Amino acid sequence: MSNQKEKLFTDFPPVSTEEWMEVITKDLKGADFQKKLVWKTNEGFNVNPFYRAENIEGLAQVTNLPGQFPYVRSTRKENVWYVRQDIDVKDYAEANKKALMLLEKGVTSLGFHLPKNNLSAENLALLLNGIAPEKVELNFRTCISKTDELARLVVAYLTSQNLDLLNCYGSIEYDPFRKILKKGVDVPNWIDDAVEMVKITAPLPRYRSLSVTGNLLNDAGAYSYQELGFSLSYGNQLLGALIEKGVAPSLAAKKIKFEFGVGSNYFMEIAKFRAARWLWAEIVNAYNPPCPPHITCDNTAEDGTCRCAAKMNIHASTSRFNQSLYDPYVNMLRTQTEAMSATIGAVDSLTVRPFDEAFETPTEFAERIAVNQQLLLKEEAHFDKVTDPASGSYYIETLTVSLAEQAWKLFLETEEKGFYEALKAGFVQDAVAASSQARFNAVANRKEILLGTNQYPNFTETMAEKITDPKDHSCGCGSVDKTELKPLVIRRLSEQFDALRLATEKSGKTPKVFMLTIGNLAMRLARSQFSSNFFACAGYRIIDNNGFPTVEEGVAAARNAGADVVVLCSSDDEYVEYAPKAFDLLKGGKEIFVVAGAPACMDELKAHGIEHFIHVRSNVYETLKAFNGKLL
Repeated sequence: MSNQKEKLFTDFPPVSTEEWMEVITKDLKGADFQKKLVWKTNEGFNVNPFYRAENIEGLAQVTNLPGQFPYVRSTRKENVWYVRQDIDVKDYAEANKKALMLLEKGVTSLGFHLPKNNLSAENLALLLNGIAPEKVELNFRTCISKTDELARLVVAYLTSQNLDLLNCYGSIEYDPFRKILKKGVDVPNWIDDAVEMVKITAPLPRYRSLSVTGNLLNDAGAYSYQELGFSLSYGNQLLGALIEKGVAPSLAAKKIKFEFGVGSNYFMEIAKFRAARWLWAEIVNAYNPPCPPHITCDNTAEDGTCRCAAKMNIHASTSRFNQSLYDPYVNMLRTQTEAMSATIGAVDSLTVRPFDEAFETPTEFAERIAVNQQLLLKEEAHFDKVTDPASGSYYIETLTVSLAEQAWKLFLETEEKGFYEALKAGFVQDAVAASSQARFNAVANRKEILLGTNQYPNFTETMAEKITDPKDHSCGCGSVDKTELKPLVIRRLSEQFDALRLATEKSGKTPKVFMLTIGNLAMRLARSQFSSNFFACAGYRIIDNNGFPTVEEGVAAARNAGADVVVLCSSDDEYVEYAPKAFDLLKGGKEIFVVAGAPACMDELKAHGIEHFIHVRSNVYETLKAFNGKLL
């Protein structure tokens, strides 16, 4: 068979990169290759339209196998990840009932968010009744002031159950910088607390107790290289501090867990997880953590360095940042591609957020769908049967290296201050805020698309009555703390457009936008569709038409329809005649006249008194905000 393949390939002569470029240059007909086909990413590097074998020559990870240092491809040979679902515990018995139900439906990892006021051995036993810690990954979180108490309770419970603790996986999540990131409140004794958490959880060798919450950066709008670079510095700050306090390097590394968000930049997210494992492995390896004494390990380097310590443990959550309020079922499409990125990128566990989380406490249906999205990837797409299918892809391998280089630059820059000092100086928060604002601007200008929000909205959808108070994930422990530092500003990318539509709904008046279509058939149809999508983003009622033989008939129809906005849709050449005529006919009425497009005669039309033009270079959000001001 192999000989037949070799003969087959000889029938196709090799084509050089130069020959490809000659054909592409010819097809571009003089257009600039760099401007037309090269993608300038937000991560700070360019992506070419095609890659070839020569682009990955000499890359070490190409010959790296899954489970081998530096773990670019995976920290394990099989791509089996935990399907995680989180539970906000208010009533311990009810939470236990829900947990058992989730386990029956395919969940293999549970995350319990516990209240701080009634932690006890009895309540913990009630919560875990019927749950086998050797079969399910268990993760616990509570108020930072009570995390050590929770850790002692979990350790006491597990060690009293006659279990094989090497088969018990999970975490008790202490995040030393969460209060800074979320509330701007410093925790100056974080090093001592971190050391205490490591000591408390030492009897549980497979339990992580220190969380690096890069997902908070993701939810605040950070680009992938920022989430990765800052998270690595975050982890290194913890690792270095623990070692300085006398904690064994291998133990310290094995107690750190990374939490990342997953955005919708499909291939970039796959590359992010591959680069994360690679860079973290190199960071940990630089400390030369020795294997614990009296332990035989087949993953020890020749110099005695513990390679297992360099394995990054990753929990991924689909992003809150790009969840939309309107057309919420689109959130399922986003989270599905995000789940694919995470699982192809070989994360250890994954949480898919329910599609309705942006406007209500998730329903049982939404939570079930969120679980099923992962089960589809496992049971029907068989993603768990293939480890790192991206390996060898010229594009993804190159993307992994490029992203790793950018993240490493940021890591080194942050390390000059130290992550903790960078947080106190606001360096991290300012960098993420700048990226977030750039993304909000991109959405406002439709350079970044949110389907159902700033492009192709559901014209007749209403959401105001469906919004309920969102769940409160805070524990209240910081309510009396004085805010001294900058917190991250966590918003959803759709919020500005959501506000426009909600304002329209709540005003009690739905402005009518009338498409005065006339002239060139192709242009009037294209511009009518563009304008309909444009104004529907603010929740206006769209009145489209098949076309009018004269401007006079179009204006009369608009007035009969009670239009608030009249949009002239025609070709650039015809605007010279049609636009002034329509404007003059509407003069003195309540209607706002708009020209769809940016014709060459725009200056002449403006001189005639026409003010409003919408086109592909318009800031959609600012334009609609101005219309809301006039119409509502």
